[in-house]
Amino acid sequence: MKTSPIQSPSPRVLLVSPRFNANSFWGFEAACALQGARCLAPPLGLVTLAAMLPQTWRLRLIDRNAQELTDADIAGADLVMTGGMLPQEPDIVALMERCRRLGVPVCLGGPAPTSTPEAFEEADFIVIGEAEGIIDEFVAAWEAGERRGRFTAQKFKADVTKTPIPRFDLLDFRNYLWVNVQFSRGCPFTCEFCDIIELYGRAPRTKTAPQMLAELDRLLELGYRGHVDFVDDNLIGNKKAVKAFLPHLQAWQERNGFPFKFSTEASLNLADDPELLRLMRRCNFFALFVGIETPDEATLIQTQKKQNTRRSIAESVHRIYKAGIYVAAGFIVGFDTEEESVADAMAACIRDTSIPTATVGLLTALPNTQLSRRLTREGRLFGRFRQSMTESGDMCTAGLNFTTLRPRREIMQDYRDVVAATYSPDAYFARVRRLGRLLDRPTLRPRRIHWQTVRRDTAAFLRLVWSLHVRHPELARHFWRTLYDCLRHRPKSYEAVLRNVAHFVHLYPFGQYVVRTIDARIAELDAGQWVEPEALPAAPEACAARPVAAVA
Repeated sequence: MKTSPIQSPSPRVLLVSPRFNANSFWGFEAACALQGARCLAPPLGLVTLAAMLPQTWRLRLIDRNAQELTDADIAGADLVMTGGMLPQEPDIVALMERCRRLGVPVCLGGPAPTSTPEAFEEADFIVIGEAEGIIDEFVAAWEAGERRGRFTAQKFKADVTKTPIPRFDLLDFRNYLWVNVQFSRGCPFTCEFCDIIELYGRAPRTKTAPQMLAELDRLLELGYRGHVDFVDDNLIGNKKAVKAFLPHLQAWQERNGFPFKFSTEASLNLADDPELLRLMRRCNFFALFVGIETPDEATLIQTQKKQNTRRSIAESVHRIYKAGIYVAAGFIVGFDTEEESVADAMAACIRDTSIPTATVGLLTALPNTQLSRRLTREGRLFGRFRQSMTESGDMCTAGLNFTTLRPRREIMQDYRDVVAATYSPDAYFARVRRLGRLLDRPTLRPRRIHWQTVRRDTAAFLRLVWSLHVRHPELARHFWRTLYDCLRHRPKSYEAVLRNVAHFVHLYPFGQYVVRTIDARIAELDAGQWVEPEALPAAPEACAARPVAAVA
């Protein structure tokens, strides 16, 4: 469709971050409330996109996870721009319908529309791929009067060294538990179930040191202090680049009196690099998410996560603790090569690593991954491909969207047992106490006290105490014992200990919810009430047994 060019050179653009599904592991609503926040983190993709749009465009941001979106908000815009990840898809679809009803064109982008654009055909505009490589074409089309179109960027070609400073000024920092930035995109590994390499490639592209420091300068200028998360899917994917950047980050922190503490995600082989750990310690990295997936080496090899093999996972994690960085980790149940003992082995791994916050999910074949392509060739992928993930919260209560090789009931029972064991109060607080003793936090004294941060943290502590005594009184004794153990043996770990206790305010009821949900699924299986969905037709070559090729 084409109309005459717009009359105004400054269209009113509403950027909307869709709401994540309820009952998700990653919601952490209760933990956010302790800090007075409404959700975990701001929509970095949208505020980065905002910086790429013409300066004459009038922009407004509404994050549906932190505030309400009214019909008047939509009707007052010339264009709505939105998009997100798979757990946001129901809200993306609902937003498309509202925009169509109100007669306002909508433009979609981000991981979900990029992975399966066919699911969003009714959108007026779809931007597929990374915005840096295609947004200028969209802007030119809009300003030429186009009101419908599809724009596809070249895969893995976006030059992130030209990515502008995100429009952090559009954010209300009070809504968020932390603020995020990004140094790199892509990951060098070939994990079969992962969609990151499909979206961003296997050759990590990195920003420059001046570019990253300019982003931190902007946050500082806007008055932000505290937790900054590097959202890279693997910060150490390009070790040479990150090692060159971290000394600049350390100097920036020292020059500005350590206003920020950092977290990120990285592969477990970080533990093999003492120099990199020292650099991260000096920069004040304090938390790390690692994909461990499973302690079973045969399964790690089968799923192409070989970077976790030939090592003691517990010893690797403990080396990271010695650098002053605590670990959260992801685990998955449902791989083809799992043994019947997977529940005991996984629970033991979580215990031995002393990782308090462990996400345990059911294996899900995400769109456009090596796993989904293999299962399609084998005739095992359900035709109702996206329904479980989009209707449920996440892989904790969805997943297994394929015909399993091991009896489905056994997998469900193993999964249920791991979750129940991991999030029992006795087991969780024992891991927190062990973490408190192992974690060697550095002494980094800020040049000045940030009283806003002190007031926020004091209020959070009082809310935590109230929550544990009023909402979950059965946890109070665990809390005080754990806090005493920390202050007695390693007082510098107190912040990590309190953070992980605060996580349990969310994880404790969420774990109970997952157990109830899986118990109901098991009961359906026992009663013969569950009917396996129809699988997609097998590809002809599925008859030939062959290994899955690595993504080039």
